[in-house]
Amino acid sequence: MCIGLPMQVVAKEPGFALCEGMGEKRRVDTLLVGEQPVGRWLLVFLDSAREVLTEEQAVQIGQALQALDLALKGESEVGHLFADLVEREPQLPAHLQPTSR
Repeated sequence: MCIGLPMQVVAKEPGFALCEGMGEKRRVDTLLVGEQPVGRWLLVFLDSAREVLTEEQAVQIGQALQALDLALKGESEVGHLFADLVEREPQLPAHLQPTSR
């Protein structure tokens, strides 16, 4: 299984960026997202950036990964890590929503 990690660019070089996130530093290939400025958040899979993230998205992904880690350790109190979902009415994807005729 491959899980994407939110990582922030701290330095750059042609075709690569040095990124930090989730307690790690990595040299990340930026071929798929292009060169990115220092401070930009990226979603990194196997040392390759696959998507540019907003800071809010990076925080949400980081919290979900933290919840997964806690759950794997037997912790059941992880709801606080999903603040963006609390008291939100679930929405069906567009392709499953009823159509009006």
